[in-house]
Amino acid sequence: MILAPSVRQVLRRLRRRCCESVGVARYSRPALNGLDRKLERVLDMDGGTFVEAGANDGYEQSNTYYLEKFRGWSGLLVEPVPQLAAECRKNRSAVVLEAALTEQDIPGATAEIHLAGLMSTVTGALGDETATDRHVRKALEVQGLRAAAPLRVPARSLSQLIDEAGIRLPIDLLSLDVEGAEVSALRGLDLKRHAPRYICVEARDRERIAAVLEERYRQVEILSDSGSHQDILFALR
Repeated sequence: MILAPSVRQVLRRLRRRCCESVGVARYSRPALNGLDRKLERVLDMDGGTFVEAGANDGYEQSNTYYLEKFRGWSGLLVEPVPQLAAECRKNRSAVVLEAALTEQDIPGATAEIHLAGLMSTVTGALGDETATDRHVRKALEVQGLRAAAPLRVPARSLSQLIDEAGIRLPIDLLSLDVEGAEVSALRGLDLKRHAPRYICVEARDRERIAAVLEERYRQVEILSDSGSHQDILFALR
């Protein structure tokens, strides 16, 4: 179940905005495992362009929040859950589009999302039904969330969304965290038209992801390793 922001969350947002209004970034680096700091070391520039898929509310664990607020970056946030996309629009100035990522563009296509907060996943992304159920149960327990019925959402390719967002500048960073659906999402990216300089992927199967990218990209660094998955940075060759 997606709940309205709590009083504590609202107060935290106000505190963060007050600090940001005077140039203080104390509460503006929300990425997990310091990924925003690690990415900034590589992409130490102002005015870049990003695409972040699996955006959640645009703040919690976002890899691009700091870049937008303090380095003048702009771009696209992709979040399939309507309530979270609405929060993205409150937290960010980037374009926000609502869709699950898929390999092919099929008019009217949809995907089933299993709601689990920051760990929501698409049916089939993690394997069979048993793997999905196990993932969702663990995610709800860890985050203290209640179970909710799966949600049917539009399914679209990354390149289609980039076109709709009107992004004309070269993409400096693609941040991809879609709970097991990364390979399908990357196959929906037309690298002849949209080839980000860097791609940061939360990878559960590094070899399959590397196989999709190997002709155009090289692995730069493993930014974090939790055991069950890695955050891997790839750079355009």
